Amino acid sequence: MTKDKAAPASGSILVVGGGISGLTTALEAAEVGYEVFLIEKNSYLGGRVSQLNQYFPKLCPPTCGLEINFRRIKDNPRIKVLTLAEVESVEGEPGNYEATIKLSPRYVNENCTCCGECADACETEILNQFNFGMDKTKAAYLPHEMAFPARYIISSVIKGTEDEKRCKDACKYDAIDFSEEPKSISLKVGSVVWATGWEPYDATKIDNLGFGRYKNIITNMMLERLAAPNGPTKGKILRPSDEAEPESIAFVQCAGSRDENHLPYCSYICCMASLKHATYIRERYPDAKVYIYYIDIRSPGYKYEKFYKKIKDDKNVIFIKGKVAEVEENINNGNITVIAENTITGEKTKQVVDMVVLATGMQPTLANAKPDAALKFNDDGFILNDYKKGGMFGAGCANKPADVVSSNQNATGIALKAIQTLVKR
Repeated sequence: MTKDKAAPASGSILVVGGGISGLTTALEAAEVGYEVFLIEKNSYLGGRVSQLNQYFPKLCPPTCGLEINFRRIKDNPRIKVLTLAEVESVEGEPGNYEATIKLSPRYVNENCTCCGECADACETEILNQFNFGMDKTKAAYLPHEMAFPARYIISSVIKGTEDEKRCKDACKYDAIDFSEEPKSISLKVGSVVWATGWEPYDATKIDNLGFGRYKNIITNMMLERLAAPNGPTKGKILRPSDEAEPESIAFVQCAGSRDENHLPYCSYICCMASLKHATYIRERYPDAKVYIYYIDIRSPGYKYEKFYKKIKDDKNVIFIKGKVAEVEENINNGNITVIAENTITGEKTKQVVDMVVLATGMQPTLANAKPDAALKFNDDGFILNDYKKGGMFGAGCANKPADVVSSNQNATGIALKAIQTLVKR
């Protein structure tokens, strides 16, 4: 692996993570005159928001918000975007850091016009990670229709195969370059913002809820992709086992959250996400029954409380206060029996449904992959900001569980903190 020295950037800010918090931080800093390096480990910007069907407060699609941010980034020469990039280490002190960044090959250069000829020629298929492995995509692919940068990527699995030759021969623009190798670069920056976001908690670790064993048990983010027009089913919410239209769906709240064996904290937005998902189902299937098993409903703020009341007034949405103890599958038809205790009546309940959705919590990405940098974390893996020391800060869901609006507000404040570090130099 080669290591190149980038030109020193006096007064620059490094933003790690190109999700909604990273985009906001980068734009806020760059638009008041600071140079920003925005790095993202995926091949595209947008983070989790790009995977949503809709997001609060207006139930907008991801294009509403991301599209204008991508335009602002494209038009701002102060922002340097590096995708397929990960931090190897950060050394130094506030106002004077050296960050080593590992860049992975895309095998597609800037000549790419997104014509799709390489994908048409490629015969190898891989799991589509953007859709949480619910479908497959060609090994030469555009991550999704809104991907920014708008450029294809080719999986290394076809390197040295016949598909490598097919893709190269199909490209009319000399955009495919399999000679690319991983390399490292060094960036001199004055402050670092870690907007590394969150990951859905691994539901396979929750033994009693059946994820991974029973096909018709999915996670909340998987449902988000099913409901999305660019998802694996083009917006149709269908049972994975037989692609039937579900007549009943159960939501299991706090799947792994508020549990000392998994995530001991509340993930803040899971309740509202399930209420939003109920609207997806009721719009598509007016006669469907929705069962929501909850410990407490968290609807922070007037708008969220109003949204909760609207869902609660729907006679086809049934709320059961109680923690799900276990689930069982009917091997003949794939239906799921949800077993729980109703804490209000004290009764043990059994409800048969077509599908179950687990409202898995937010786990900070860095909880399982802490970087080589002088950061402080709490026991759950969230970054603890030292505002007195300055220099490096966590933003958005790297700092605490949050919705899109809260993440944007936090990122704006953290951009100011990063700038203040430079001013103090």
